Amino acid sequence: MKRIFPNPNQHWTAFCKVALLFLMPTVLVVGAASLRAAAVADASSSTTTPTAPTNATASSTTSSTAKSHTRASSLHENARVHHRIVSRRHHRSVTRVHYHRVYSRRHHRYYERFTTSSFADNQASGDITAGEDPIVRQAAIDALGNMNGTVVVINPNNGRILAMVNQKLALSSGAEPCSTIKLSVGLAALEEGIITKDTPVNLGGHYHVTLTEALAHSNNLYFETVGRRLGFERVRHYANLFGLGELAGYDIPGEQLGTYPNHALPEKMGGVGRMCSFGESVSMTPLQLGALVSAIANGGTLYYLQHPQTPEEASNLTPRIKRTLDIGPLIPQMTDGMAGAVRYGTARALRTNFTEFPVLGKTGTCSNHGTRFGWFASYADTPSGRVVAVFFLEGGRPTFGPKAAELAGIFYRNLENHSYFATLSGTQNNAPPAIPTIAH
Repeated sequence: MKRIFPNPNQHWTAFCKVALLFLMPTVLVVGAASLRAAAVADASSSTTTPTAPTNATASSTTSSTAKSHTRASSLHENARVHHRIVSRRHHRSVTRVHYHRVYSRRHHRYYERFTTSSFADNQASGDITAGEDPIVRQAAIDALGNMNGTVVVINPNNGRILAMVNQKLALSSGAEPCSTIKLSVGLAALEEGIITKDTPVNLGGHYHVTLTEALAHSNNLYFETVGRRLGFERVRHYANLFGLGELAGYDIPGEQLGTYPNHALPEKMGGVGRMCSFGESVSMTPLQLGALVSAIANGGTLYYLQHPQTPEEASNLTPRIKRTLDIGPLIPQMTDGMAGAVRYGTARALRTNFTEFPVLGKTGTCSNHGTRFGWFASYADTPSGRVVAVFFLEGGRPTFGPKAAELAGIFYRNLENHSYFATLSGTQNNAPPAIPTIAH
């Protein structure tokens, strides 16, 4: 019977050929590498001269031993080649996972190392409360609990501060506004005709987002893109128009100024895009944000906020207009996204505590120098009237925008439990005419 493989050395070559036909693409590469390694080994053995053989037998033995060593080395080399190729096959995914984990750990250590506590006691100590609404104040205190932060509640129809818990923090120079800056940027882009609420903005490839979705989900890339289209000068103009960079209150003792920079953030730090998505380099106070949201809630009037010191001041309060904003037609395009934030977006935690009336708002989360900030500015839209509430939290891991929204839900629930919303029509609609006031 004729032998299929007359030459024993052909076994390995035949095996590789069969493997090339039936195995995966990775093994195809392994087979090719094996053939190359075998060829190199055969060439090496054919050109190697045994060292000083004493006779023909020794020469034959040495040659056989050399071939055995060559085959062993070849098999070892094949195994190493196979290992390298298999490793290469998964190199990208493995490397990406490893890089992601290492980057995440580094990112975690850099951004999540907080030195500020999220909790505090006796925050309301020293507050001036005689001119505040006692029901609103208690509802705010109970909602804030022991979280390190402040609550400012405003009547948007006259600018009266109904309650200000932890006044030391509320009247401070403020903090980075985080994603709440998107309210100002969205209004600016609408006013300039760059977008409408339904304009799909391309964020790369086939990825498009509208203003409503971007506000609801706090899409940073959307507002970076829109902010760059606006440019720094227009972004700053509208921010100043909406009250950023100036005092929000009218003769409120102790109020400090939140600032808006005169120059854009350097491009290496994110430029105007970063300013429009996170508010980087901007300092905003809870009062400034409350005044802006009040203007959205009342149709475009930017009031000076007033904090009555006594019940007499509260009852005799005369509203003072800082300026009238021409944003009435734009507000419905903003409110869809603000309502979406509560219904299904970043502020949906609010609905675990309050669902009786629609609430429209915007969250914000960011960190700076070991402190995380959590913002939520909103207003409850009830049949009797509207109430604006700004929650601002400082701390570490437990502090972020959705947590502030959750506390706001508790606040609105507390008001509802005391039937407060039923009284709004009498307290808001009978306010005296507002007095236009020159900015000071």
